[in-house]
Formats: sequence, structure tokens, C-alpha cells
Amino acid sequence: MTTATDLDPLSQTILRALADAPRDGGVSLPRLGKQLGLGASVLMRQLTRMGSATLGGIAGPGWVRVVQLEARWVVHLEPYGRALATDLASSDKERA
Repeated sequence: MTTATDLDPLSQTILRALADAPRDGGVSLPRLGKQLGLGASVLMRQLTRMGSATLGGIAGPGWVRVVQLEARWVVHLEPYGRALATDLASSDKERA
């Protein structure tokens, strides 16, 4: 099982940003990119790794879900991703 401290820095940053989003609404890809100062292609590559897609015969961890609503891409935090984000927040508080 992956722990929050095992995650790469970009995954940690994305999980922290998504943790602040409404649980039911998610965050649009452009908004997330603007918030993090990253382009959509960089985010989509990382989000694909963080989702449940199978890449190279290995299933992803399922931390996030990306859906297209009409012409808009929206990123949702899945339950395991939310648990990791909560762990990140706890470890951030401990360091402060």
C-alpha cells in the first residue's frame, strides 16, 4: 500500500490541490493547471498515471478520475486519493 510520503512531488501537489475541491464537483483541468502553474498536457500525463488506466500492463492506483463533461475535462479525487491527501495534510501539519 502506498503512503503519502512515498508519492512523487507532482502527485503530492495535485492531491493537495484536489483535496480543497468540492467533493461532488471536482476541478476543471484548466483551473487546476492555472492553480498549479502547469500546462494541460503535463497534467493529463500525470493524471493518467494517477488514475485507474492500465499502462504497460500495470493498472494505475485509482487516486483520481478524469471525466469529460461536454467540452470540459474535470478531475475528481477518488476515495483512496482523498485518504492520501488527508495523510499529506496531516504530515504537513506535523512539519509546521
